[in-house]
Amino acid sequence: METKELLKKVRQLELRTRGLVNQVFSGEYHSVFKGRGMAFSEVREYQLGDDVRLIDWNVTARFDHPFVKIFEEERELTVMLLVDMSGSQFFGSQGQLKRDIAVELSTILAFSAMKNNDKVGAILFSDQIEKFVPPRKGRSHALRIVRELISFEPRRSLTSLKTALEYLNHVLKKRSIVFLISDFMDSGYETALRIAGKRHDVIGVILLDPREHELPRVGLITFRDAETGTQQWVDTSAVHVATAYRAYRQSIETERRSMFIKAKLDGIEIRLDQPYMKPLIDFFRLRERRW
Repeated sequence: METKELLKKVRQLELRTRGLVNQVFSGEYHSVFKGRGMAFSEVREYQLGDDVRLIDWNVTARFDHPFVKIFEEERELTVMLLVDMSGSQFFGSQGQLKRDIAVELSTILAFSAMKNNDKVGAILFSDQIEKFVPPRKGRSHALRIVRELISFEPRRSLTSLKTALEYLNHVLKKRSIVFLISDFMDSGYETALRIAGKRHDVIGVILLDPREHELPRVGLITFRDAETGTQQWVDTSAVHVATAYRAYRQSIETERRSMFIKAKLDGIEIRLDQPYMKPLIDFFRLRERRW
C-alpha cells in the first residue's frame, strides 16, 4: 500500500472512531479500568469536612495548624491488543471482513487508552508472532498501531492462540489489560489462556459472522478453508449436512465459553451483522456494576 493511501485510510479511520471514543466509550473505559490504587500527591490545609484520618501529623506539628494528605489515583495502565491476523479473518458476509471490524475495535481501544494517558501496544499473530509493537504512550504511537493494523500482510494463514498467549506471557512481566481479538477458531489454547488470565486482565473479543453458523441452502457448492486452502464439495440443501454443521459450530462455541468460564475471564461477542458498539458498551457497564 502506498504511503499516501495508507495515511488517508488511517485519517479516515481516526475520524470515524473519534466520536465513539470521545462521546461514548471513553467514560466506560475509565470507569472500569481505574488504575492500580491511590498514591500520595501533596498536602494542603485542613478544611471543614475533611476526613481527620487524612491529617498529616508531621506537617501539622511543623506549622502548628492541621494539614491533610491528598491522594490521587495511580492511573497509568498498559493495554495490549492481541489481534488475530490469520486467514479466517479475511472472511465476511456482511459487507465487512472480520479483519475490518478487528481493526476498528483496536482503533477505538487504542485511542481510549491514549485519551486516558495509558500505554498501548499490539501483538499481531497467525500461527506465529507476526508483529510486536511494544506499549508506549501518546497519539503518534496509537496512530502507528493503527497504521500497522491497516497495512499489515501476514506471512502465514493458520491460527495459534496458544502461541500468541505464550508470547504475551513471555514479553509482558507487568500486569496489563489484554484484549484478545479473534474468531477463536482454534483449539489447544486452554492452558495458555488460564496462565495469561492469572497474570493479566484478559478480555476476549469474539468476532462472529452469521454465515459461519448457518449454511445457506444453495445446493452443491465448493467450500475453501481460508487457512489451509483445502477445498470440499458440500450439498448445502441436505438436511443432515446443515444439522451436522450447526452442531459442529455449536460445539466450538460451547468449548470456547467453557474455557473462559473455567479461567474466570470475560468475553465480548461481536456479531458482524449488528453494530459493535452496543455489546462493547453493555459489557463495560455490566463489568463496572459488578466491580
